[in-house]
Order: sequence, then C-alpha cells, then structure tokens
Amino acid sequence: MTAVNALAAGQTRRRVTVTGVVQGVGFRPFVHRIATQLGLSGFVGNDSAAVFIEIQGNPDQLDEFLRRLHTDAPPLAVITGVTSTELPADRSGANGFDITESRTISAAATAIPPDIAVCDDCLTELFDPADRRYRHPFITCTNCGPRFTIITSLPYDRPATTMSRFPMCRRCAQEYHAPRDRRFHAQPIACPHCGPTLWFHAGTHHTTSTDAAFAATQRALAQGSIVAVKGLGGYHLACAAGDDAPVVSLRRRKARGGKPFAVLVRDLQVARRYADITDAEAALLTCPARPIVLLPRRADAPASPHVAPANPWIGLMLPYSPIHHLLLNPVPGSASEPPEALVFTSANRSGEPLCYTNEDAARRLPALADAVLDHNRPIHVPCDDSVVRILDGRQLPIRRSRGYAPLPVDLGRDGPTVLAVGGELKNTFCLFDGRRAFMSAHVGDMGSAATLEAFGQAVNQLCEIRPTPQRLAADLHPGYVTRTWAERHAGPRPLDLVQHHHAHVVSLLAEHGRLGEPIIGVAFDGTGYGCDAAVWGGEILRLGTASHRFTRVGHLAAVPMAGGDAAVRNPWRMALAHLWTAGITWDTDLAPVRAASNQELRLLRSQFDTGRGCVPCTSMGRLFDAVASILNVRHGVDYEGQAAIELEALAACGLTARDSLSATGLRIAVNPDGTLDPAPMLAAIVAALREGISPADLAAGFHRAVATAVTDVVCQAAGPIRLAGLTGGVFQNVLLAAECRRQLHDAGFTVLTHHTVPPNDGGLALGQAAVALLTALEERRTADKERKE
Repeated sequence: MTAVNALAAGQTRRRVTVTGVVQGVGFRPFVHRIATQLGLSGFVGNDSAAVFIEIQGNPDQLDEFLRRLHTDAPPLAVITGVTSTELPADRSGANGFDITESRTISAAATAIPPDIAVCDDCLTELFDPADRRYRHPFITCTNCGPRFTIITSLPYDRPATTMSRFPMCRRCAQEYHAPRDRRFHAQPIACPHCGPTLWFHAGTHHTTSTDAAFAATQRALAQGSIVAVKGLGGYHLACAAGDDAPVVSLRRRKARGGKPFAVLVRDLQVARRYADITDAEAALLTCPARPIVLLPRRADAPASPHVAPANPWIGLMLPYSPIHHLLLNPVPGSASEPPEALVFTSANRSGEPLCYTNEDAARRLPALADAVLDHNRPIHVPCDDSVVRILDGRQLPIRRSRGYAPLPVDLGRDGPTVLAVGGELKNTFCLFDGRRAFMSAHVGDMGSAATLEAFGQAVNQLCEIRPTPQRLAADLHPGYVTRTWAERHAGPRPLDLVQHHHAHVVSLLAEHGRLGEPIIGVAFDGTGYGCDAAVWGGEILRLGTASHRFTRVGHLAAVPMAGGDAAVRNPWRMALAHLWTAGITWDTDLAPVRAASNQELRLLRSQFDTGRGCVPCTSMGRLFDAVASILNVRHGVDYEGQAAIELEALAACGLTARDSLSATGLRIAVNPDGTLDPAPMLAAIVAALREGISPADLAAGFHRAVATAVTDVVCQAAGPIRLAGLTGGVFQNVLLAAECRRQLHDAGFTVLTHHTVPPNDGGLALGQAAVALLTALEERRTADKERKE
C-alpha cells in the first residue's frame, strides 16, 4: 500500500446537509475556511433545499468540523438542522477543499435570507479614499446587502439574482473566487467599474456622476423639495424633517391624513436628539435588520410637528444602505450641507402598493416627487420597511417586512403545502412548504385594485421559488377580498376558512413553537367576523391539544354598531353606543354628545332603539375608541388605531397603572358566563369626569381596569390550563400588554406575547396556515383509520 493510500485508509468521509437560512449569508465560504483550517478535503455547494457538504479526514477532525459548524457560523446564518451520513473514504487520498457548482433538487426549497443593513467593514471602505470602492453606492460583501429583494430563483447564486446583468470585472472576480476574501462568493459583489450606476433627475436636469448626484439631491432637499430615492426594496419619498412646508406638501401629495411619517437619522447620536432611547431600543435601531423603531418623542425634538401630528411617538430608523449613508454625509468638494434627518416614507399614495419598478416610477413618481435619486439595480421583490416597538425589553413587531421577511417559522410538523392569504388590513400572506411557514413582506391594506394586483404578483413571486400549495386558507369573513381571491384560485384544492381571532391565537402559538398546547388566548382587536356573523374583537378563546379548534369562553359585552365603517372613522359613534347600552343619558356635558349634530343624535337613538342598520359588536378596539371620545381625546380618526394610540399616550401621563384602579375606582364586571361588561366602568368614568378627575388619570385607570378584567376572565375560564396568550391589534399598546402580562404572571400563568410576527392582522396568515396544516393532518389520520377499519 502506498503512503498516500495508507493515509486515506485512516480517514473517514461524511455527507453533511445543513438546512435553515444558510444561503446568501456567507455559509459556503465559512465552510471552506474551517475545512481548510482543519486540513480536511472535500467540497461544499448549494442546492435548492440546503447546503450540501462532503468532508473527509480523521474522525476527530470531522467531529471538530461539525462542532464549529454550529459555534462559528456566520452571524446572519440560522441553522435549523444538520444531518451527517457516513460514506466510504476516497482511497485516492485526494486533498483540498472546493466550492462546487450549485444544483437544483425536488425537495422543499431552502430559506431565503432577508435584506441586511450594510456592515461596518463595508462602511469603513465606503468612506476610505484609499479604497477602490470609496463612495460606491452599491458596496456590499458576504455579510450584508440585498438578498430577498434581488433573488429570482434558488439556489442562491449570482445568475439567480438581478445582479446577473452586471458581469464582474477582473478584480471583483478575483475577490469573488478568493477563499480568504470577505467577498468570497458574495453574489451582489460589484465595484464602480462593473456594478450598477446611480443618477439624479429633476425636470430637464440629469446628473450621472455619483458625487454630483448626491450633491444635487442634498441641494434639492435643502431647498424644500421632495425627492424620491430608490433603495433596496422600493422607492422612498424624502424631505427635510424640520421644515414644515415640504412635510405638509408631502402629506398632501400622499393623501396621508394625520398618519405619522418615519424619520431617517444619520446615526444614534442624532436619534437621541429626537427621542428618549433605552439600551434595548438602541440595540434594535442598530441591529442588522434596521427597522423603524417607535420611540417616545422628545419635547425639544427638531422635527416639524407635521411629521407626527398630535402623536407622542416618533418612528426613527438608521441608514441601512450605502445610498442612505452617502445621502446623509458630506460630499467631497461640495458646498451642500448634508441633512442629519429626513422624513422617509414609501413612495406611494395612501392605500396604494409600494412603487419599485422603472415602469411604476415613471407613472407614479411625477405626481409625488420633485426629483428622483435613481439607480439601475432591479428590484425583483418589493419590500417595505419594518416597524417595531419594545415590550418588556423585547421587540414587538408592528410591521414585519424588510430585514425579517421571509425568515420562516418552523411549525414542528410535516404536512401538505399551504398558502394562507391573510386578512384585509396590514396584509401579509404565508406559504407553508411542508415544514416551515414563510411570511411574506408587508403588502398593505386590500382596499384597491392596485393592491390586489400587487398581492397576486407577490404570491406568484414567492411560489416561483417554493413548492406549489396543495391547499389554501383564508379568513371566515365573506366580504374579504382575500377570501374571494382564495376562492377564485383554489380550484379543486381544499380551502380552509379560519375564524379571525382563532387565527390570531394560533399564530401566537406557532411563533413560540407551542402548537397543540392548551391555552387561554385573549384576542383583542378592532374588527373580526364572528361565527355568529357579528363583529367580534374582544374575545377570550380556549384551545386544547387540537389547536385547530376553539371554544369561545368569554367576550366583551355586545353593543350596537351603527354605520359600519362610519363607526370606525368616528369614535364618538361608538362612545354613544356604549353609553346607550350602559343606560347613561346623552347629556350635553359629555364630549361625544357635543361631537354629534342634533340630527345625528336623533338618527343614532332611533337606530339603537329599533336595531335598524346595526350589527352587534364585541370589539375591544371599539371600546378604546369609545373611551377616547368620552375623555375628549379624539372623535374622528385619519388612520386605524389613532384614537387608541392617543389614549395610550394620555394614560402614560396619568397615575401609574398600579395606583390608577384604587384612585379612580374603575372596574369592568366579569359575569359567570365570561362576558366582560364595561357599563359599570363607563358610569364611573362619567361620574369621575363630573367630579373633576383628570382625563389622564382616568385613561390610566381604564387600562388597568381592562388588564384586571382580562386576568379575572382568564382565571375563571382556565381550569388546569396555565398558559395564556395576548394577541390582536389592541396589544400593540405596550402599556396594556405589559400590565396584562404582569397581572396574569402574578396569577400563576405563563404568558405569551408576540416577538416574531405582529399581534395585528400582519400576523394573521401564520395562524391560518397552521390551522390548515392541523386540519389536513387530522383529515389524514381519519382517512388512515377508516382504511384500516
């Protein structure tokens, strides 16, 4: 036996498969590095389902290799599974380790990585005059940059991205193929010689030089112009955050009403001038996802009051693309003063989908922007900014999109593929591929034909790189556009209709990996179609080991909701409904009575007396609206949740939640059947107002009363169940969520809240997909049992 063969004979070989978010995150270069360091031979590659590795060496080296796969993985990788199979050793004694060509297989596709903020290494190069990528707007490496928005198919390689139209120059190709380089197999790699280009356009003025384009953009912004800026997932509209005129103009052009704008700030130091920021919030602002973070606005914040009218919160985000950093920093040789903060909002009119294609930009931007900072790297999948808050030191998603989508949720069960189409507001959809649930980016409110078209296109884009769904799931509401879409596209495939609040509770279980565990779920929101065709929204549901079934064990007492959407837009209408139900006279010293005309009062009284034009409503969101009107906070809203947001802010100014109950005497009655009756509380609020108790203290007392009632009804309904969950859009209110969590914990419950998907309807599709999966598995068990019998 030769010496080489003798060496090979003492070695073993293994085939290793790694699943999870392991493509587009530098995983193959990482595997190459550790294999080379350990002196192992073999190869690594991507297929459409995983990263595959064949590795050869002595057993101790192979064990160390497997250990380091987990402990030293790239920061953006999320490993969900590693399998290892023994193979015959290569007796040739072959050495060296290679990255091999990618391949396509029929198994479920691998997870797609989200877009990631530009890393510190790239930023250092971006502002280093000695670096060849100095001030290159598309600088990126293996650890950062666009992913989800440029991927057209899997496996994730350059030909399967929108960068395929930009051939690498010689130097970029050398970096791409150099194992020790930070850009080794970085698919979006480019430089000023071979990458995308950027330009500025305003009227007849067209500037193609990068620095000249940024200088022109900065001048336009300083002069009060609104500039459209193409980013990773679509176009934004930008204007000076401290200047009233452009902010008011932007609000008018977008038909935005009073809904707050987000603000892009240069760095964390600037952010602290605009908001009070805790360590947890600072960590969230600077994390690789770079979401918009809702923060308490400083009284002396140098922002126009029109950025977030009558709102104590401000949404801030830090730059996440090289374009943003270059826009907010000085241009060499230019006299233009760079802005330190910009209003930064999606480039679309309210209710319309995100603008992200060249055709879209040509058609829609002229009415919205005075100028455009544009580039020619195509966006394949649009992706809006994510929005988060902090709840008890952890993130609470409000909108899960860029930086997070389409990271999957493992449902812990294998089954048929499912497409869940979500709800009507804050729409996202979910594609379950047989094991993992992939949530889409934020689509928006399904109120227009354009948004429905964008929804269908987004579904097609995700289905192109995932398995074809074998069944569909939709909301129970017969009037939802998403349900109609699902019915039209289901064909012979099963369509599961899932009750709205049931889906909320199951989404909470799913994101925590606890499907099948008994839970008392508290689902509070604005509107959901109930099993009795009433408007639900203040629901307490008991789920047993079969999570696809539920029992309604409690709910807010019903009041008549007159006028449908008119009641949602005008909180005074819900206030009058609750006062009427509670038997409280509509005296003119009450704010909602003064907000209505005599004719409106007569009409509503007639509707309530006869029931004509009314539907029973158990919505907790509408109770928040009612209390906001009674306390004279707000009687009409420009956007969903506005009255509740301002009520929460008022409550934060009042007594602490722990003191407010005894000080104000507010209590919601909990009846033996689980009904929560707010009538005693409303009577106490009216009496307290007449006694001169401050609205702020009453708002705090109201929050405390809701939390106490939640605890009482959960304790009453739980029996042996010790798991409780808080879900639904009302629990975006961190004051309420924190107080409910504290009281339930003190009562002996483990309490689940949302940290992965939003509590609002943006998380609905995950619950729908999980219910459809569990329903399918039960059908399969039943069919198997019948066959055996």
